[in-house]
Amino acid sequence: MNKTKALGNSAIVLYFIIGLEIMIMISPSAGFFYSVFNPFLLAIAKYPSTKWLSSFFLPHMVVPPDDFLKFIRIMGSALFVLGMAVFFVCAFQVYANKFLKKGTALKGLYSIIRHPQYVGLGIAGIGLSILWPRFLVPVLWLVMVLLYFFLSKDEERRMLKQYPDTYRAYMEKTGMFLPRNLEKIVLPDSAAGKFAVFVLLAGLTIGGAFFLRDYTVKHLPLWSDSNVSALAIVPDDLMKMEHRLPDILAMDGIKTRLREGDHYLVYFLPANYIMQGLIADTGGDWRLYKQHHTVSMITDWIFHPFRHLTEGHHAMHGASGHSGHDMSAGVVRRLVFLKIEGTPVNNPWGLLSINAVRRPQFMADVEIHGLNLLEVKDLPQDTGWGTVPTPVF
Repeated sequence: MNKTKALGNSAIVLYFIIGLEIMIMISPSAGFFYSVFNPFLLAIAKYPSTKWLSSFFLPHMVVPPDDFLKFIRIMGSALFVLGMAVFFVCAFQVYANKFLKKGTALKGLYSIIRHPQYVGLGIAGIGLSILWPRFLVPVLWLVMVLLYFFLSKDEERRMLKQYPDTYRAYMEKTGMFLPRNLEKIVLPDSAAGKFAVFVLLAGLTIGGAFFLRDYTVKHLPLWSDSNVSALAIVPDDLMKMEHRLPDILAMDGIKTRLREGDHYLVYFLPANYIMQGLIADTGGDWRLYKQHHTVSMITDWIFHPFRHLTEGHHAMHGASGHSGHDMSAGVVRRLVFLKIEGTPVNNPWGLLSINAVRRPQFMADVEIHGLNLLEVKDLPQDTGWGTVPTPVF
């Protein structure tokens, strides 16, 4: 029994470590974390059958482009905060009962369901899957749900042994994870029925994530012409991008770098956009793990979703890096060019395919009103996080 509980708790901790990768990613401990975790990510990214696990299914760098994706983003914060609040309230109740020697916690949320702490962590896990939408996170959430079930059964066996009459009566009037009347409908008594429910949950979870990815890709603010497609990171830039990009691509310093027959994805972003290191290694200022703002940035990300929905990561700490240009000179935008390899590109969405290989080529800083090319710089092949698989949108 102790081994089962230890295994379950270890798996749950592992889930939250991987789910909170975003927190670790911008902390000084990022290097240590990825020295252990990145070989695993690279291993699953090698093969088409598992590469999807390291990919992302919702916008992270790009501001959610429509009301549906904005609602999903807000729900991510709301569910994470709600789930963790339920968990801590119930944990306080359990330990207060132990300290005061009042016996098993049977009041509050425990009067409705038998395992509200696990339900709270499950709700927080859904929110976490939205806040850091790597496919691996909802897959591990399913593993966590399965372990919660077995841990709950193990706990209930121990409680029935310790309090046979009291706990049996309690089980008869409360559901395991849902209110009793609802659970009778949703969760069959037989083992085969419970397995079928889990298979259905797995299908809805993974299928839903793929649906969200497809929906996201087809609703991104993309501009396309010939072999170049561009993606606006901030919604207010879409009109600027559509209006100015043809002229920018015709500039000598840019046109000569684009090879006919190759396909390019261009990120159109403010020159000091704080998450640009996820796209390419544009300089040390954009390697967030060197900036030591972990706690405050995570607070922004979780507790200020509406701020992110208007300005994206650009709003965080006023984009604390610098671009090296005098911003008073005009409206400067950074264009980061990536060459697409490894998959046929039949339409702009093909550039964002899970199997596509995106290699940074060069970046260009342009004052877009006067069409002045301020700087062009070749880029390393990796992102600011080296070989770590990072979000595409």
